[in-house]
Amino acid sequence: MTDARPIYLITPPAIPDLPAFAERLKAALSHPSVSTLQLRLKEASDDAVLRAAEAFAPLARAGDVHFLINDRPDLALRAGADGVHVGQSDAPYAEARKLLGPDRTVGVTCHASCHLAMEAAEAGADYVAFGAFFPTRTKEAPARAEISLIEDWAAMTTVPCVAIGGIAPENCGPLVRAGADFLAVSAAVWDAPDGPGAAVARLAAAIENARHE
Repeated sequence: MTDARPIYLITPPAIPDLPAFAERLKAALSHPSVSTLQLRLKEASDDAVLRAAEAFAPLARAGDVHFLINDRPDLALRAGADGVHVGQSDAPYAEARKLLGPDRTVGVTCHASCHLAMEAAEAGADYVAFGAFFPTRTKEAPARAEISLIEDWAAMTTVPCVAIGGIAPENCGPLVRAGADFLAVSAAVWDAPDGPGAAVARLAAAIENARHE
C-alpha cells in the first residue's frame, strides 16, 4: 500500500457472478491510483470467499494492487492474500498478526475513535480505518466520524489512515485536505452508471484536484 496510490477498493457485499464481476474489476483496477483491493463478502461461505479470492487475487497482483480479505485472517492465510482487514468485532489484531506473521498487512477498523486507533497503532497495525464519514448504503455504520479526526490523526502519527463511508468524487476533497492517506470506496465505483473504470478515474481526478487546492 502506498498513499501515492490513494484509492482503496472494497468489493460489493455480494458477488453472484464471479466471471462477470472480474471483467468489471479489471476496469476498476486498470487505473494507476488504485493501491488496494479488499474482498468483503461477510455473508458468504468460506468456500465462496476462497473462490472469489482465487478469481480476483491474480487480477490485483497483475496491477501491483495489494489484495486483502475482510474479517478473516484464517481465510487470508489460506488464500495467500497480502493481508487482512479486521473490525472491532472480528478477530483481534494480535490474533491476526500471530496467524499471518510480520510481513503481511493487518489493518484495523477504528470507527470514530482516536483511542482505538492509537491502541491499534501501538500494537503494530499497518493502518487504521476511520468512518463512516458520510451516509453509506454498503453497510450499517455504527458511528459517524468527523473530518477533524483525520486532521488530528495526521498531526499525531505517521501510521497511515483509511477514510471510509459514503465517499465519492463529490465529497472526497475535505478528507484529502485533512490528510487521509487512502479513501475506501465501494458503491461509488460499483454502482456508477457509466461503469467502474470511469468512476475510479473520476475519483482519482477529484483527489488530485483536492491535493492541489
